[in-house]
Amino acid sequence: MKSFKYSNRMAGAGIALVMLLGLFAGALYFHGSSADAHAANPGTIRPHAVNVSPKYLSAGAQLGNGDVKFNCQAPGAPVRCYGPNQIRNAYAIQPLLDKGLNGQGRTIVIIDAFQSPTIVHDLHLFDSVFGLHNPTLNIIAPYGLTPWNPNDPNQVGWSAEITLDVEWSHAVAPDATIDLVLALSNQDQDLFNVTKYAVDHNLGDVLSQSFGEAETCADPNLLAQEHALYEEARQKGITVFASSGDQGAAQLTCDGSTYFLSASTPASDPLVTSVGGTYLNANPQSGKYQGEAAWNDSFGASGGGFSTIYARPGYQGGFFSNKGRGVPDVAYNGDVNGGVLGAWSESGQGKNLFFIFGGTSAGSPQWAALTTIADQAAHGRLGFINPKLYSIARNPSLYAACFHDITVGDNTFTGAGSNGQQVTIQGYNTHTGWDAVTGLGTPIANVLVKVLSGGGQ
Repeated sequence: MKSFKYSNRMAGAGIALVMLLGLFAGALYFHGSSADAHAANPGTIRPHAVNVSPKYLSAGAQLGNGDVKFNCQAPGAPVRCYGPNQIRNAYAIQPLLDKGLNGQGRTIVIIDAFQSPTIVHDLHLFDSVFGLHNPTLNIIAPYGLTPWNPNDPNQVGWSAEITLDVEWSHAVAPDATIDLVLALSNQDQDLFNVTKYAVDHNLGDVLSQSFGEAETCADPNLLAQEHALYEEARQKGITVFASSGDQGAAQLTCDGSTYFLSASTPASDPLVTSVGGTYLNANPQSGKYQGEAAWNDSFGASGGGFSTIYARPGYQGGFFSNKGRGVPDVAYNGDVNGGVLGAWSESGQGKNLFFIFGGTSAGSPQWAALTTIADQAAHGRLGFINPKLYSIARNPSLYAACFHDITVGDNTFTGAGSNGQQVTIQGYNTHTGWDAVTGLGTPIANVLVKVLSGGGQ
């Protein structure tokens, strides 16, 4: 285990636009036999990989040292972006920070694959540009560190994911320790191995997984092991998050040839808090909240739907009629148009560049960071928070105080698989209360943290 701390200094930076497509990963109940579930899925079950595929476009250069640092934050920018100050204001995180609730004494565990050789430098640069102090970052590779290959698009994509996860968990909970736990590869088994290491060794208070795949593409034995691991996490008071996916109600078939209707795992596990995506409309300078809709545009769409493996858990009773576990539980800003800025030096375009990141993978680490703040306020771990979240939603006045309820948009998805054929997967509509697009909605953090930590409204 290595621990890094940084000193503040400024550095020049360019900017580009990046999207992370294909990211987003009670008892266990199967609706039918595992063989039946697999037969319904057009693809072959085999040792499987979880892939991330970033896309990016040039978007301008750094402007100055004020709140508006990049062209995408300027009025009238064709593609919007937000820095830490804007997100903190939009979701009412800043009042918590002003009270000293910043994640101090708590640890966020981030699960990723491969590595980013420049993550220490890039986090340092991110902090310098946005005026943040330097956290403790522990880089942990329990089974060794895969040698970096900048010519492998798979590794480059995961380095982008690492950037987003580390920098934006830090932006929300600036005093929390970050444990970045790296798998040898993005194979299901390797990701499970390091997740198990993190839980078995009780590394942190909250765990974030910004990846996923169609739940019937995962080996059913491995899914059972994962569910048992999440039960171990629950018993230890560890809160587990996962992103719900970036192809709306669809997931890639197991052979990657096309799309089909599916929820994403690990988000669909009932012991995981799954995070969907929104388009956040906030003042690009101040971050003042102006509204939200479901994320669904040319960049992707909020993952969501119903599990065919896990039954509807008790905490979701009364929220919908489907007998499967509903995904997601909550949501967060995820559209690339209105995405978050991050420093990433492994894009292949040059060092010290900034990018706009999007995808539901942005929400999982930020919700994890918010939960460490709630842990700090509660003077202890909150653990499995889903029952509490849905309990809040059953009280209309409390729900309105704690969440932005997203009631505009859907997650119908149109895309082309590796066979080149375009397919449309009919999704779900948002509506008042929980829905299979944005869950219960996005946080009004200063109130939600108080309620979650036991302080009342």
